[in-house]
Formats: sequence, C-alpha cells, structure tokens
Amino acid sequence: MEEKLKTIAMSSHTLALPQDLPRVLGTYGGHTDGPLVICLGGIHGNEPAGVIAAQRVLEWLHTHQPPFRGELLALAGNRAALLNKTRYLAQDLNRVWSLERISAFRAGTWKEPAGPEDEEQRELLAAIDKALARRRGPVIFLDLHTTSAVGIPFTVIADTLLNRQLARSLPAPVILGLEEHLDATTLNYMNDCGYIAVGFEGGQNEALTSVEHHELALWTTLITAGCIRRADVPHASALHEKLAQQTKTVPPILEICYRHAVQPEDQFVMEPGFENFQRIERGQLLARDRRGEIRAQESSYILMPLYQSQGTDGFFLVREVKPVWLTVSAPMRQWQLEKFLPWLPGVRRHPEHSETLIVNPKIARWFVIKFFHLLGFRRQREEEGKLIVSRRPHDVASFEEW
Repeated sequence: MEEKLKTIAMSSHTLALPQDLPRVLGTYGGHTDGPLVICLGGIHGNEPAGVIAAQRVLEWLHTHQPPFRGELLALAGNRAALLNKTRYLAQDLNRVWSLERISAFRAGTWKEPAGPEDEEQRELLAAIDKALARRRGPVIFLDLHTTSAVGIPFTVIADTLLNRQLARSLPAPVILGLEEHLDATTLNYMNDCGYIAVGFEGGQNEALTSVEHHELALWTTLITAGCIRRADVPHASALHEKLAQQTKTVPPILEICYRHAVQPEDQFVMEPGFENFQRIERGQLLARDRRGEIRAQESSYILMPLYQSQGTDGFFLVREVKPVWLTVSAPMRQWQLEKFLPWLPGVRRHPEHSETLIVNPKIARWFVIKFFHLLGFRRQREEEGKLIVSRRPHDVASFEEW
C-alpha cells in the first residue's frame, strides 16, 4: 500500500494542473457534528504541491470511506496564477486579507481598481463563508505552502495555545513571530476571526517530496482535530516517521528575529546555495542589492531565502526558543495573568481593544518583550513614542474549551 501511494504521489506531481481547475477541490464528511477543516493550497501560483496533496487526500477518503466527524473542505488558491505557474499576476493574494478589505468586499464598497487577484479573493471568501455558515463545530484552517529554497518543512503559527497544539502534532519545526512581520495574510485573517490556523511549508516548490509532506500535514490535522482515527489512515504513520527523521537536527521551536523586506527596485539578489535552517554567523554575506552587500545581523538560522523573481521577503532569520518557555507560558495564560499587566507602571489597556496594551517604554524599561511573548502579546508597533502590543483572542488551552 505504501509503495502504491508513493507511486501515485510521484506521477500526480508530474502532471500539469488542469485548465478547468476548480475553486473547490472537494469536500468530505459534513454529515455529523465535528470540526470544519478548511485546507487551502496554491494561494501562491508557483506552489502547486498543496493542491495536488489535497486532491490525493480527498481521493483516498472517497475511495476508502472511513468514519469521519465534521467536514473537510479543500480549496485552490490563486487559480489563474497556478495555471500561469507564477507566484501572482498583479498582487500577492496572501497579503490582501485585512479585515477592512474583507468587510468592503462583503459590503460591495471596495473602491480600488479591479485586478485579477480581486476576483480570486472574492471567490475564495465566498467559498469560506459558505462553509462557515453550515459548520457544525470548531474551525481549523490549514494553509499549505512551499518555498523557493530547498530545506526541511516547517510550520508557521500565531502564538495561541491551540495553534501550538496542532502545530506540534506535526514532526516539523514550529516558527513563531511571523505575524509581527507580515500583515494581511490568510493566517492572520483566520486567526483574527478566532479560528485555529496553521501554515505548513512543505519543502521546495518543485520537489516531489513536498506533495508527501503536505499530505502528512493534512492527515495529521484531521487526526488531531478528531475528524478521523489514526488507525484508519495506516500510511500516515510511515509519512510521519519519514519526516521526523529529516527534521530531528533542527530545534523544534524557533522565532523570527529579523525579516529583510525587498522591493523590485532594490535589485535584490540572494547569494547562491542557502537552504532553510542553514546555520549562519553574524556578519556573513547573505545577499546584495543596489546599495551593496547585505550581511547577517546576528548568528542564527536562515529561513526562506528568496530564489524567485517575485516576492517581498528577501529572507528571514530565526533563533531557537527553548521549549521550557512554552511550557511556562501555557499555565500563565490559563490562569489569565495578562489581566494584571495594566497594574504595572507604564502599562495600560487600550480603551477600544481589550487584547491590546499601550506601553510607555520610558517608564516600563525593564518590561521586556519576552514577557509579553509569554502571555501571547506578539504583535507590536510604535505610535507616538508608545509601544502598542496585542495578542490573539480566544487563546484557550484545549479543544474542549473552544
């Protein structure tokens, strides 16, 4: 059985996506109460592995008909870009999911000139809203990606306890802090809506193994959510062990400490040969642009070096987070210790947003960012000399509480 599935994965990956690629790749279940799992593949058009993996999982489910709680919905992201084999046509579809834009779409008041990604987003939003309207349980969103550089897979989450629980069920490093550097992604949008949301980077864009890794991510999500029993998906264990062997040399939890943003006019060129989670040293040459050399600001690991023509992220640097800090932070959140933060000097709650704090750095100098992180406050920005920090709502500890 495992050899047969491997053969199917390889042959499927070599096939071009059909010209009539549907928005809704398929559904399964929906006849009983349980979680709604929304799986999105190919929101970047040069990342087809997630679409192929979702199709394979659906095909297996419909063929074998295992018992299933809740519903699985699989969606294709930027269909036009997928067929064009490019990241996007006019704008990055994974950078336009602000609450303001979504509200304007729903109200029919969006005023910007229409572009190809606008229609893609409208269709995606309509499919998601339709599924949410019929859901019979909690919602889990799985966003499948690949990278232009080679390297092992990893997960990306907003730092809530439920996101941690789902991400750590996968045998791949967990990356924290991306929400501090990127705005209006699908993950941010779904988290802002109060749902569990995990991004999974399955490997290099064109690698055959990326399909297998995405399959594993979807099977693990369905198993962890309680939609399907592990015993009913025997080949998932083999995929799990295979990936665990690849990732065992990388720290299990890391956080982003630097993002190098780029624009087309920068003429950014990454130095060749970097891989995800390659160890780099402070001062090491990483890239060049029209201003000159770009060197590492600290010793760390490199993540998602840009080896494609489109994209606004030149590379990220990540550092290890000791698992003990996550262990410590969980009871702190369960005990709701964040409610005492406004009692501290230089800290007050935002008058309009209960999950946001305003910090005067001149008074609260000792109040380090790490402590905010422990309690889930990872989003931060500066306004008029004040530090504004916020966290995700619905930060509960278990699926039963949710």
